[in-house]
Amino acid sequence: MIQAATQSTWSHIAVIVRLEVIDRIMVLESLEPVGVRAVPLTKYLHDYDSQGNPYPGRMCLARHRDFATRATAEGLAQLGHYAVDQLGYPYDNYEIAKIAARITTPYLLDATDRAAQIEDWQAEGLERDREFICSEYVWECYQALGLDIAHDPRGFIAPKDFAVDPKVKCLGVLK
Repeated sequence: MIQAATQSTWSHIAVIVRLEVIDRIMVLESLEPVGVRAVPLTKYLHDYDSQGNPYPGRMCLARHRDFATRATAEGLAQLGHYAVDQLGYPYDNYEIAKIAARITTPYLLDATDRAAQIEDWQAEGLERDREFICSEYVWECYQALGLDIAHDPRGFIAPKDFAVDPKVKCLGVLK
């Protein structure tokens, strides 16, 4: 729904973390209806549906241009602590409804009211709580590392915001 509403090439976003000590690459994500979770990347690649089938879409492995300079031992610890401390928090269904309203409301307003409403949403900024859609979770993880992604002026962050950020580059497609 968000992919179509925001006209994005991306429908979902997650953080990939390599845990060398156990030789695993983990996907940290917020997924409806389970919320924030960690699963091995191999689950996406080989058994996404628990019936031996891979994830049905394409997966772009992307990285923020400034990630390498921020990925010091201290920076990665901050990101890791934040990301793991959110495990188990719920998916934000209310945020999905709020995004839908913010996408459709401007079409119901005249140009002056539309501009004023968008200014109000910009002034409010992103609502920070302990419920997450996928892009909120990743945005918060990036914030813990000192990275920023510009969010939609209507007051939400969506996968599209990562996809169009000039500092985020697709390194390759996983199959």
